[in-house]
Amino acid sequence: MDGRTLNDKSAGSAALAAGQSLSTQEGRAEILLTPGIFFRVGEHSSVQMISPALANTELALKSGRAMVEVAEIHPQNNIRVNENGASIQLLKPGLYDFDAVRNRIRVFDGEATVQASGKQIHVKGGHELALAPSHNLKAEKFDRNAAADNFYRWGSLRSSYLAEANVDAGRTYAGGYGYAPTMWYGDGWYWNPAFAAYTFIPGDGIFYDPFGWGFYSPWLAFGAPYFGFGFGYGGYYHHHFGPGYHPAIRANSNAVAGNVGHAYHVAGNGTSGFARGGGVARAGGFAGGGFHGGGGFHGGGGGRGR
Repeated sequence: MDGRTLNDKSAGSAALAAGQSLSTQEGRAEILLTPGIFFRVGEHSSVQMISPALANTELALKSGRAMVEVAEIHPQNNIRVNENGASIQLLKPGLYDFDAVRNRIRVFDGEATVQASGKQIHVKGGHELALAPSHNLKAEKFDRNAAADNFYRWGSLRSSYLAEANVDAGRTYAGGYGYAPTMWYGDGWYWNPAFAAYTFIPGDGIFYDPFGWGFYSPWLAFGAPYFGFGFGYGGYYHHHFGPGYHPAIRANSNAVAGNVGHAYHVAGNGTSGFARGGGVARAGGFAGGGFHGGGGFHGGGGGRGR
């Protein structure tokens, strides 16, 4: 990051400020943007932070590949990714694939608006757009399941791991373990020491991502399907995973891990007392654009666990 080497101790602490760049070699990285939006950087790639502001978040993919998972987005959010002269605004929850090598974007799920060559093109789920000047800038369909390559599957693995961390952390705020680590302040990024990771906890209801994993608000996390072992007698049990890792119980029983699905939100009943907390006004105690992962506790490139 701007010439500074990151390691496993950097996870959850390094922040990517405006103008700074993050580059990968034989590894991958995960950048947390506004709460519920994960920006994942592939191998041999480089991304620059243009603006980390909550209401105006913009990055530029300089080389390689990136994939953005959007579990929650608000109308006030302006989430943009620039690629080879094009500016892409993410409009809905979903999964977006940016490839600077092949000069294209793919929308697995969701919807985006692309501004390129003086035109504005809407790209919906299941469509891709070639950004080369010689093309007519028309979105075309692609086979989402056939496009689920190793980078896609790594993103699904990361999502499943953080969904497990969500249930574990959410239950603590709901009193599931008889205590709360800190004061609850609405939806945002929350550090889970048992997983050595920040995870997303929504302020209300459940957000299912395109991979089929669920992110529960605290009250619903208390009664959620139990993903694994978190806090127990004698302290935290630290989680690790390898290429074959998957939770024993999926958040969404209708989805198959690794298959292309659709992001959606199940609203809460409003009786839990956990308000959304002002939408984008809350950063969850973690600055937008913070670095998380990249060859540390989650094994980095290739999904090799530690």
